[in-house]
Amino acid sequence: MKLINKWSLTNQLLVILGVAVVSYGFVNQPVERIDIPNSALPAECSAIEAPAGSSAIFRTYAIGTQVYRWNGASWAFVAPVANLYADAGFRGLVGTHYAGPTWESNSGSKVVARRLEGCTPDPNAIPWLLLESTSTEGPGIFNKVSYIQRLYTVGGLAPVQPGSSVGEERSIPYTAEYYFFQNRSRTNGVDR
Repeated sequence: MKLINKWSLTNQLLVILGVAVVSYGFVNQPVERIDIPNSALPAECSAIEAPAGSSAIFRTYAIGTQVYRWNGASWAFVAPVANLYADAGFRGLVGTHYAGPTWESNSGSKVVARRLEGCTPDPNAIPWLLLESTSTEGPGIFNKVSYIQRLYTVGGLAPVQPGSSVGEERSIPYTAEYYFFQNRSRTNGVDR
């Protein structure tokens, strides 16, 4: 009887170890490093081109929600809540995106940014944006980010129907691609 329980415990530990190893591989996949030409943007989005001297250093794929709060007259944007992935199939979790707006990597590096420009190539989705970093911290993928583009958005628009009470919140699903740029003349939100 003890041999069966011991074998069962050993099998359980091996299964847990196997899941942990596989999960580690997915969570710690490298972020895709790419070169994105600004010429790929639609003409109406020329204002969100990354500034001259900027190089695309990587991209992530976001899936999450845009949170809105009813103020009695309209839906006010509150914050994004999204996970950031290494590939378009939403595999390889590399970080999160939340209020600030802030992007935080699994390694702990963060970038906080402010909106510079926007355009709306799809009226059924939240705008595409160009954001500028205001601060970065920690070692990792976000420590040298100067600019961020939010592109290829799907969903995320504020609800059309009014809320039922002031303070009511709704989370609207969205997806987007975030492109992170480094500009050697600008680091950590500071012009050199």
